[in-house]
Amino acid sequence: MVVSGSVRLLHLNGFTFLPLLAALTVFAPFQVQAQESSPPAAPNQVQPLEGTETNELRPLTQDNSLLSLQGGQRLMSEASSAVSAQNYALAMKKLQDARQVFNQLSNFYQELAGSFSGIDNRISDTQRRKAVETAQMRDEATYQLALVHRAQNQPELAVPLLVQIIRSQNPTRDLGKKAYQQLFELGFVDSPYPRTGNNSPSSSAQ
Repeated sequence: MVVSGSVRLLHLNGFTFLPLLAALTVFAPFQVQAQESSPPAAPNQVQPLEGTETNELRPLTQDNSLLSLQGGQRLMSEASSAVSAQNYALAMKKLQDARQVFNQLSNFYQELAGSFSGIDNRISDTQRRKAVETAQMRDEATYQLALVHRAQNQPELAVPLLVQIIRSQNPTRDLGKKAYQQLFELGFVDSPYPRTGNNSPSSSAQ
């Protein structure tokens, strides 16, 4: 009786084990294939950005960047087109934006020049030169904005801009002279500059 019971138990255990063995045989290849198709990434491995070029990593060097010389010059060109179309409201907006861009650039370059002074004179001199160039562009945008205000019969808005140009440029420089001439034509100042004839004072500032 004991032998018979043992045989019956073995048969049951055998039937129970066969389906489990079949299931393991069916699913095992899929598990291996899944691991082979997606191997784990190596630690500290940096994946390259596909389609990325060096220039794309320097956004302020792109033509569509606003905080750049190219961005300010694009605004000046758009303002010129607006003036040609007699769209003075758009021209004023573009010139105000250009003036702000150039002013910010000039201030930033000046701060960098001061920061590198005595540390790296090459960088300091380069940034100082850029500060001067962008300040010149700012004053040119300011002058064009003053002309638009004058064309709109708004001398009260043009005068402060012209005075700012003279203070920035110096009256002896070309843009400073043009700004003072505008003040004279508007009647804000009485004496022309430079003076002509015997009343012309000698000036060493060039």
